[in-house]
Amino acid sequence: MSRVFSNAASLQEAEGQSLGVSEWLPIDQQRIDTFADATGDHQWIHVDPDRAKDGPFGATVAHGYLTLSLVNYFLPQLMSVENLLMGVNYGCDRIRFPAPVRVGSRIRGAGEITQVETLANGSVQVVVRVTVEIEGSDRPACVVDTISRYTFAEND
Repeated sequence: MSRVFSNAASLQEAEGQSLGVSEWLPIDQQRIDTFADATGDHQWIHVDPDRAKDGPFGATVAHGYLTLSLVNYFLPQLMSVENLLMGVNYGCDRIRFPAPVRVGSRIRGAGEITQVETLANGSVQVVVRVTVEIEGSDRPACVVDTISRYTFAEND
C-alpha cells in the first residue's frame, strides 16, 4: 500500500524510513520484446530464447534499462505525494544492475527515503532509493537513487 505524503514536513519526518515493497511483477518475453522494439535493442540475450538457452544466463534476460524503467511502475505503489502545485522527476543517481532478470522471474520494488532537502524556493528535493528485488534471489536486479522535487500548495 502506498504511503501518502501531503506536505514537506511529512516527507522530512520520513527521511531514513522504509516505504515497504510493491506487488510482484512477472517479467515475460512479451514485455522484453516490446521494450526491445521501443528502444531498438534486439540483442539476442534479450530476444532470442533458443540462442539464449545456451548463453551466459541460460535464458533470455530483461534489458537493464527495462528493469530501471519499471522503477516508475513501482514508485506509486510505494508512495504518493498530494497537495502539490508541481512535482517533477529531477533525475537519478547511483544506478547499478547487480543481477540479471531472467524471463519468467518476478520482481518488485523496495523503497527507502534516504534524503529530504528543502530548496531555496520552498520546494523539497527527495531521494528515494529503490531496490528492484528478484523473487528467490539474494542479489537485486537494480538499485537506483531517484530524485524528485515537490512544490506544495499552501495549506488552508
